[in-house]
Amino acid sequence: MQLKAALASAIARLTAENVPSPRMNAELLLMFTLGCDRAYLYAHPERELTVQEQSNYEAALAERARGVPAQYITGHQEFWGVDLIVTPAVLIPRPETEHVIETVLELLPSDRRPQTSAPGSAGLKSGVRGLRPEVRIADVGTGSGCIALALAKELPNAEIHATDSSGAALEIARANAARHQLQNRIHFHQTDLLEGVKPDFDFIVSNPPYVGESGEDQVQLEVRRFEPREAVFAGPGGTEVISRLIPQARTALRPGGWLLMEISGSIANAVQRMLEGWEEVRIISDLQGIPRVVRARKSRNS
Repeated sequence: MQLKAALASAIARLTAENVPSPRMNAELLLMFTLGCDRAYLYAHPERELTVQEQSNYEAALAERARGVPAQYITGHQEFWGVDLIVTPAVLIPRPETEHVIETVLELLPSDRRPQTSAPGSAGLKSGVRGLRPEVRIADVGTGSGCIALALAKELPNAEIHATDSSGAALEIARANAARHQLQNRIHFHQTDLLEGVKPDFDFIVSNPPYVGESGEDQVQLEVRRFEPREAVFAGPGGTEVISRLIPQARTALRPGGWLLMEISGSIANAVQRMLEGWEEVRIISDLQGIPRVVRARKSRNS
């Protein structure tokens, strides 16, 4: 079968199976099967697929048609310009979580910020210099390591610690750090939140589970079926993990240090109440206007 025909057939199949963005998924899985980029697909429409390539493509499409996320099929997901290994042991990194990275960089004192060529996210992603080594950051519930790796990429002199209760997730995070030669920059800990981790951090960041089990029906079916439940659901109300993290963070932060967490709009008010006694509490919305990140500062007099 020719490449063009195989792609058209795949798009029709995924459309019939009600897979979101069928063309994008069909292209992505074909690029994965052939080990090529999108430009190659459209530059070589008459290329004949081998029997093995057709078989591999069919297997990938079958997995996607039954709801398996494309990232788990290909084993990869990009985050903050970094290609990450992902497996069902970790939550798939999402673009919304990049707001956590942006907020950290914005809160750094001006003499510790990475040098950028232009303002805004694009400029921030290119900057990698200008941080004094005493800045310490903890990424709680690191999963794939996406936040820790992004911060290590931006802040080459920062001391970064990453924790997760899942040994399987930490294996993936360590593999991602090694792939990008950051294994000596990030200290990994298998622990519950911040237990046993040396305190005195300037920043504690986290993308914790924040979906309540009562709202499970509102979560995409493929997320419920295939992504690690413990990384999505926090308990009945959605704030159970955050309610434990906040007091631990208060103990582990230096005076004047910052806590940043990804949240959802449904728990924003509840989380804001939990942060009573903190300073400069602010909810930051994403590009769709949805509350996405909460930031709070520990009192300088604590």
